[in-house]
Amino acid sequence: MLTTTAILSIFIALLILGVYFIVSRKRSSSRGNALLLVGPSDAGKTAILSALSFGRVMPTLASLQTNSAVVHLSDGKPLRVIDVPGHLRVRDQFRQHLSDAKAVAFVVDSSTVSRNGSLVAEHLHNVLHSLMSLPPSRQQPALLILAHKADLIKTGSTSAEASPEGLAIARVKNVLERELEKRAVQSAGSVGIEGLGAEGENTELGGLECATGGPFRFENWEGGEVTILATSAVAKSSVSDEKNNEGKGGLISLLTWLDDFV
Repeated sequence: MLTTTAILSIFIALLILGVYFIVSRKRSSSRGNALLLVGPSDAGKTAILSALSFGRVMPTLASLQTNSAVVHLSDGKPLRVIDVPGHLRVRDQFRQHLSDAKAVAFVVDSSTVSRNGSLVAEHLHNVLHSLMSLPPSRQQPALLILAHKADLIKTGSTSAEASPEGLAIARVKNVLERELEKRAVQSAGSVGIEGLGAEGENTELGGLECATGGPFRFENWEGGEVTILATSAVAKSSVSDEKNNEGKGGLISLLTWLDDFV
């Protein structure tokens, strides 16, 4: 016959298991199952959405409303892709979709980032801050930075290191790290950094902390791993069409990453 103490111990154990099961289910459901496309206007977000959805680039215009579509990966798994406009007035709408996001892709026009790096970094800073501000119960979405329009990068070398894709990644990484470090230094020095961002916008945000305590580097960001890929919107965009892309990249790197991650 079980003693009262034994019965109470079993009851407590079952209660703990029940609570653990409920919390685990909530955490699993909170991971989301969507790819969120964010970034400045004209970076190519809507072109990426159309290429993923229809296998070809559709004519696009700057949009002030969110677009979404369900695409299927190589194994048939569905993935919702949400394209958030980059216009200053509406770009913060991405926060409304973070609960649905399994991954956030920040899209950068690699062919122009050298000219407007401070504005692009200001936008990315908001994204980093929002990701690091998520509650502990919400698993943080993976972060991608897409060095888009890599096909527009000109190179006179045929070496792999100097490929358009390699140059696009290096350019985007270097420019954004430099500009984000400027913002981190200004913030640490207790000097307002509004002037480094859009006019009239409060940019005194956190989210740039690095584990090493040194200059801002994506590989040391305390918010987690950051993956940087080179992409370009091309007519064919499925993994099965890799040979038809003639090694030019397209969206193959993005789709391959999604196949492994989602």
